[in-house]
Amino acid sequence: MDPKYIRNFSIIAHIDHGKSTLADRLLEITDTISKREMKEQVLDDMDLERQRGITIKARAVSMKTKYKGKDYELNLIDTPGHVDFQYEVSRSLACCEGAVLLVDAFQGVEAQTVANAYAAMEQELTIVPVMNKVDLNHARPDEVKQEMEQTLAIDPDDVLGCSAKTGMGCREVIEAVIERVPAPAGDPNATLQAMVFDSIYDEFRGAVTYLRIMNGTVKKGQKIKFIQAGTTHDVIELGQFAPKRVPRTQLSAGQVGYLICNIKSLGQVQIGDTITVATGEPATALPGYQQPKRMVFCGLYPSDGQDFEQLREALGKLQINDPSFDFEPETSDALGFGFRCGFLGLLHMEIVQQRLEGESDIDLVQTAPNVTYEVTTKSGEELEVHTPQRVPDQGDIEEFRQPIVRVNFVLPTDYIGGIMKLCSDRRGEYVRTEYLSSTRAMLTYDLALADVVYDMHDRLKSITRGYGTMDYELIGYRPGELVRLDILVKNERVDALSIVCDKRDAEVRGRAVIKKLKQEIPRHMFEVPLQAAIGTRVIARETISAMSKNVTAKCYGGDISRKRKLWEKQKEGKKRMKSIGQVDIPQKAFLAVLETGETEGKGGVKSR
Repeated sequence: MDPKYIRNFSIIAHIDHGKSTLADRLLEITDTISKREMKEQVLDDMDLERQRGITIKARAVSMKTKYKGKDYELNLIDTPGHVDFQYEVSRSLACCEGAVLLVDAFQGVEAQTVANAYAAMEQELTIVPVMNKVDLNHARPDEVKQEMEQTLAIDPDDVLGCSAKTGMGCREVIEAVIERVPAPAGDPNATLQAMVFDSIYDEFRGAVTYLRIMNGTVKKGQKIKFIQAGTTHDVIELGQFAPKRVPRTQLSAGQVGYLICNIKSLGQVQIGDTITVATGEPATALPGYQQPKRMVFCGLYPSDGQDFEQLREALGKLQINDPSFDFEPETSDALGFGFRCGFLGLLHMEIVQQRLEGESDIDLVQTAPNVTYEVTTKSGEELEVHTPQRVPDQGDIEEFRQPIVRVNFVLPTDYIGGIMKLCSDRRGEYVRTEYLSSTRAMLTYDLALADVVYDMHDRLKSITRGYGTMDYELIGYRPGELVRLDILVKNERVDALSIVCDKRDAEVRGRAVIKKLKQEIPRHMFEVPLQAAIGTRVIARETISAMSKNVTAKCYGGDISRKRKLWEKQKEGKKRMKSIGQVDIPQKAFLAVLETGETEGKGGVKSR
């Protein structure tokens, strides 16, 4: 197809502003899907996406339409809206020339709207601003246009109004995409050069590679080469999504589609790779994508230790379709055998856990989430630490650095004071305040990622009564007053309860944990000391007293020396038991500690 009749675009928006609904209407208007096949969230084909009403994976779909007597091909790449899936958005935008920026006519510009709009502007995409839900009684179109102009420098006259639910104004959105978004600049006759922007695993066909053709043409049966992977394959099938896979004989410059090459493992397909011809002069490699950086780590253990192999198999299967998380085996004295998993954020962690429980029917125990730290030892060694157990002893650390994120809060002006207090309590650095309108503002702070991932979102919703939204991006690592807080039971460290926290919070958090443990660990025949310590310095202590037995109850009168003998014998027995006795920490005690939440004001950790 002639590239001048092709338009490649994404829909970008904040969560719940109507991306998937608008995609449904566009598919319906262009007759890509018949009325009989139509259902809500047609591009969200994962069960979890439909249950939660959010998009998790980016999806591509090709639509055909007529405009001014000409046939056009519109390739839409649907993107997620949540900050955890920002890497999916960046990959999709790299394959487009334009983006439909969708804003809710009532909620207005939100945090993720700003982040996604800036991402599109950085890639020099043409933005088509669209205001959704204009048919609602409480819509405030004039104020929202003012917010878009104030925040994103968008001309209010360029903003289109539509209702994705009823279809009102959606035909005008299609026409605006055709008129405003430039055609792809590729040459169908040049050497093949295609960008891999995603891949999924089909258990019958193997790896299915999603690609955008930048230059040249690829045909069925042709031999192709993945430049980065250095592998060659025969094209067994190629085609486009409409929205199901529709085979084609060839794809040319500007088109978006898929390839099946009998690749048995997704590990052989690298996202951001360039596909070119296997023989002759190959094309130059395209700039790829940055690998998604895992920001949050936690341990996943089967609640029944026998399910370890089943959990390994389930994680392996899940990683095939979601390579953005990784896992490695680890053991814990309290929980047995499990895996240390790395995720892009808290929502991503929750999604993976729900998919494991739902798709593989495994009951999971999840440890406290923690972030990645950087440590410089006194010997000059640089370490990247994903788990508190791997933090070196305090005396060996030269510098302890934590990830810092720039957080944008978009909220009604009435709640600015509450959020500023929350951020200052978390030792955040104030950056700026921007007023989007007379009633809404964007507040920017630099905060430690650890403070953001634990409960910042919950606290934000609570303080702003649900009206505040947030978005964050990593800006680097900075030195902090960080320590590893250890929990000792009978003078032995319990690895699974160690946490990294700010030195100034350590006492509060340590005291909260050992108080909880004291309630949950049953009494033994000997005294059990519980301690919270930083290195060798104990900062909090509780003691579980020993069970007592009256050994002289059977002595009725008689010589006192008989009683003394029995007491001495009991003392010796307790002494021996204290030295060789083992403390049994029940799993429910361990879980209770993980669920302390914000025990004693600040601190504690959260778990499902």
